[in-house]
Amino acid sequence: MKFQVLLIALVLIAIEANAAKQGKNATIPALIVFGDSIMDTGNNNNLPTLLKCNFPPYGKDFPGGSATGRFSDGRVPSDLIAEKLGLAKTLPAYMNPDLKPEDLLKGVTFASGGTGYDPLTAQMMSVISVWDQLIYFKEYISKIKKHFGEEKAKDILENSFFVVVSSSNDLAHTYLARALTYDRTSYPNFLADTAVQFVRELYKLGARRIGVFSAVPVGCVPLQRTVFGGLLTRGCNHLLNNMAKQFNSRLSPALDSLDKELDGVILYIDVYETLYDMIQYPKKYGFEVADRGCCGKGTLAISYLCNAFNPFTCTNSSAYIFWDTYHPTERAYQVIVDSLLDKYLKKLY
Repeated sequence: MKFQVLLIALVLIAIEANAAKQGKNATIPALIVFGDSIMDTGNNNNLPTLLKCNFPPYGKDFPGGSATGRFSDGRVPSDLIAEKLGLAKTLPAYMNPDLKPEDLLKGVTFASGGTGYDPLTAQMMSVISVWDQLIYFKEYISKIKKHFGEEKAKDILENSFFVVVSSSNDLAHTYLARALTYDRTSYPNFLADTAVQFVRELYKLGARRIGVFSAVPVGCVPLQRTVFGGLLTRGCNHLLNNMAKQFNSRLSPALDSLDKELDGVILYIDVYETLYDMIQYPKKYGFEVADRGCCGKGTLAISYLCNAFNPFTCTNSSAYIFWDTYHPTERAYQVIVDSLLDKYLKKLY
């Protein structure tokens, strides 16, 4: 009888230990982000580029009203996802010179506004390419090992959520420079293949939970409407949206195959349909304006054209889907993150 009681006790201890182990493995210790202005929280601030936003009215709805280098009125998806994961309310930019070692533990963003999967995009914009972001990521892991040890670095690599967001700048700008080499189908395919290659390289460096955002309906951003949508109608640039959809149709099955091939979780995160629906039916989501940005007159203002001297900037950013003529407001980002992340985060555990 005593032997049976002892045996049951040992089994219960083993079950409890295994459950604790699974709970520990299910914890996401950090958020690591790569990509463009959607996820940049200030990496462009000290770069020799025109693509900056570390001045008012950018950041007018950020805590403290600070213009931090986020391309929005407030926080961006890097921050909102970090908050969703219970890590922090804001995610630091890796290039911030004031970062301390302990600031690295919950994760960082390497994203650089204006970059893309196509290396030419970063060259044209004088920003950090996604491939150089991988180099900085290696440096980041070395710092974690140096200050917190090999086990902590292993935990971050194996259990963190890695997010990749790019393609908009490639499609909207760089394609024009590539048009003699690619057509409107082959270029998005090239970008999708490059995105898959990027995920493979990230996996080789130890990442195991990777989410890749789809292209967005970039043809519907206010700047595209102003330039290509017709003087009076300012409709969406459907040719550009079709390229985005072509990119997505190539990327989605490729990532699904990669998920089956590799030991880990590789997610394709579809943001196209949600944002497009918001733009087509803004009142459904509580917005009033979808075809103009809040900053200035909302037709061309972006970066230095969106400045504190522009008298036309709206007072209620949350009524607008777009902050400037390219980037959504914090509230629009929040709607997207809330609608998507619950669905996809379940797959990480």
